[in-house]
Amino acid sequence: MSLALYRKYRPGTFAEVKGQEHVTDPLRQALRTRRINHAYLFSGPRGCGKTSSARILARSLNCEKGPTPDPCGVCESCVALAPTGPGHLDVIEIDAASHGGVDDARDLRERAFFAPVSARYKIYIIDEAHMVTREGFNALLKLVEEPPPHLKFIFATTEPEKVIGTIKSRTHHYPFRLMPPATLRALLEEILTSESVPFEPNALPLVVRAGAGSARDSLSILDQLLAGAEEDGITYAKAVSLLGYTDGDLLDEVVNAFAARDGAQVFRTVSRVIEGGHDPRRFAADLLERFRDLVILANVPEAATSGLLDRPADELERLVQQAASMGPAELTRAAEVFNAGLTEMRGATSPRLLLELMCARVLLPGAAEGEGALLARLERLERGGAVAQMAARSAGSVAAPPPSSPPPPPSSPSPGPSAGAAGTSMAPPDVQQGSGSASSSVAGPASTVSSGSAGADDWPEPARPGRPAAQPAAAQAAAAQPGGA
Repeated sequence: MSLALYRKYRPGTFAEVKGQEHVTDPLRQALRTRRINHAYLFSGPRGCGKTSSARILARSLNCEKGPTPDPCGVCESCVALAPTGPGHLDVIEIDAASHGGVDDARDLRERAFFAPVSARYKIYIIDEAHMVTREGFNALLKLVEEPPPHLKFIFATTEPEKVIGTIKSRTHHYPFRLMPPATLRALLEEILTSESVPFEPNALPLVVRAGAGSARDSLSILDQLLAGAEEDGITYAKAVSLLGYTDGDLLDEVVNAFAARDGAQVFRTVSRVIEGGHDPRRFAADLLERFRDLVILANVPEAATSGLLDRPADELERLVQQAASMGPAELTRAAEVFNAGLTEMRGATSPRLLLELMCARVLLPGAAEGEGALLARLERLERGGAVAQMAARSAGSVAAPPPSSPPPPPSSPSPGPSAGAAGTSMAPPDVQQGSGSASSSVAGPASTVSSGSAGADDWPEPARPGRPAAQPAAAQAAAAQPGGA
């Protein structure tokens, strides 16, 4: 039966602990100068090396050549406390999740005064120390404050704020951190090389991302990939399929569609994601991660070469093109839309609908209000995308007038009925006749033009207030003659 990777490659000395130099270096110096405290508190996220460092500290304290920062590895204590060793009688590990009550604390207090069996110190490693009740901590308080010379305490916890202050103030507190992605990736490559397993370089970032900075979680995921690996080793396709991440081709498609404002392609890609059995939340989270990379590239063009982004060379080229096609403001707004949408997706009855609504908001910044949407619209105008689309739509929908028919002349406003009546009553009869003949000469061409224009477009002339209704041409000619009245 094979041993799990996180157990097989558990560090045995402080020099083998990766990514925690801010903790291991002071501890090694304290061991070197023999300035050793009676109680320590190791805190930090899960799988970052708290319990392993506690065992290494116990090994360094009880080594025959110690206390030493570098255990010899051959004495009885070092062999028993090795990563794969059986353990030592004088190093007692207690899981506070099941032994955190006041009765357990009293039992520990009674047994702690006995001298160690064969080692230099009796060391208690209390894991998950935040699970100890307040009464249990109070029962241990006097012992932790003034222990016998042979007794050492090492508390390990993921929630140091739950450790009461009276205990925390009597310890040396060392906060552990998550491992940096570059350090974690180097560790995975080292393990795969020692295991003689071939792997694709673009598959390791998926393992690092799934591990979220935890060495133990990353090694567990890598162990799972190794269990299902074939002769070709660990491949990108199998890692994507097993871990449930979205394929990079789908992300490229949807980002390119956003850049081109191609709504049809965006929703086709979303449909492919759903039909492929992918989780809409996972797709939205992966797309948000892609927008994060593009925002960095849009604001820091040298991020691809300075190591700010840990991506393969061919993928970086695509990311640079995508960042240039959208712009910083539009990318930032898209990231904000998907970040808010992921919050709304928690407990949603229709995650697909929310995903499609997020895509619609990204495609239409004019529907939103605020500085982000305004900047996105301005960027589109500066790149000429919106202007080109408007020109194309106008060229396709507006037809040019035929060159043979000249545009109709503007019609002059007609006098109102009251003005015409007043002019007729005040003018002499001979002037009225002259005006009638003059009006007939003017009315003839006007009627010809209006009839020609009416025949051209078949639209009736609109009636406006204060304007006499249009009369047929025959009636106008009869009214223009002197004897017609």
